[in-house]
Amino acid sequence: MTAEATPALVEGAAADPGTSGPAAGRGPRARTAAAYLRYVAGKLAGAAVSLFAVLVTSFFLFRLIPGDPVKFMTGGRPISAEQIAAYRREFGLDLPMWQQFAHYCGKALTGDLGTSYQFRAPVIDKITEALPNTLLLTGTAFVLYTALGIVLGTRSAWRHGRLGDRLNTGLALTLYSVPSFWLGLLLIIVLSVGVGPVPGLFPTGGMESGGKEGFAYAVDVAHHLVLPVVTLVAVEYGQTLLVTRSALLDEMGGDYLTTARAKGLRDDLVRRRHAVPNALLPTVTLIFVNLGRTVAGVILVETVFSWPGLGGLFYQGLSVPDLPLVQGLFFFFASAVIVMNTLADLLYPLLDPRVGR
Repeated sequence: MTAEATPALVEGAAADPGTSGPAAGRGPRARTAAAYLRYVAGKLAGAAVSLFAVLVTSFFLFRLIPGDPVKFMTGGRPISAEQIAAYRREFGLDLPMWQQFAHYCGKALTGDLGTSYQFRAPVIDKITEALPNTLLLTGTAFVLYTALGIVLGTRSAWRHGRLGDRLNTGLALTLYSVPSFWLGLLLIIVLSVGVGPVPGLFPTGGMESGGKEGFAYAVDVAHHLVLPVVTLVAVEYGQTLLVTRSALLDEMGGDYLTTARAKGLRDDLVRRRHAVPNALLPTVTLIFVNLGRTVAGVILVETVFSWPGLGGLFYQGLSVPDLPLVQGLFFFFASAVIVMNTLADLLYPLLDPRVGR
């Protein structure tokens, strides 16, 4: 080795130790950015494949539902074979299955989810119309049960094995196993219809009583909102509590917490500043999954309480069957969950630099 070559080799090794070849001159930031871009590309590709799988499933799954949409569109009255053929041509039901699927995929790529049989309106318009009502209901419940689950899960883990922990986890497991429609019906019987001397305190269903405006209208909607929100919070908060508790228990044996206490930090500061942030990764995943479900709505709860949202609309479509409506809603629901899961995956490397390298 010549004397002239040695400084160059030393300089190259100092610039990027442990590498050779074209990557030798790249710094750690460049390598981290490249790794993150590969990670993002992989997650986006996976999301695209999942969306296509949902598109295929949403088309073929609901064609297994018994019932003839043409009979619904005619109201069950006797019609001629020519009229039946005209209805089938109008909605493309006379085409071979593969052609129907090709048309469905082509329209879906442009945002056209078809035309509802029963409403004779574009499916996307019906989704847009019902979405704010669903977001009001499930969005309110989402904020409440997420905050409640994180707070109670943190306290349970920090007081692991004590009476409060056992009560919290026992109640969370019990409510998490209760069917939401059953709990909703129970609340309607007790707090709406009234049992014995207890009068009905809340409406049995719907979103408003009608005939009110301004502040009185807002109060009326909030009054109708109480029981469905309580139902959702009761059955959903336990999942967040249990995940937060489990993740925090895994972190509590870490040496860095012992070091923080040895430095004289108070126990609540050790929990809030050190333990909880490092235990949030599984909880973040659950939050984004639940956020996707919030956009999708909760079919059973909206049906029980006659809430005019996406869940109630889906139930109406199934009862026909209104194929374009249920296909479009199913694709919308699944897409919301996939998008939120992908966003959670993309957020991981920002919360934990070890992910995506």
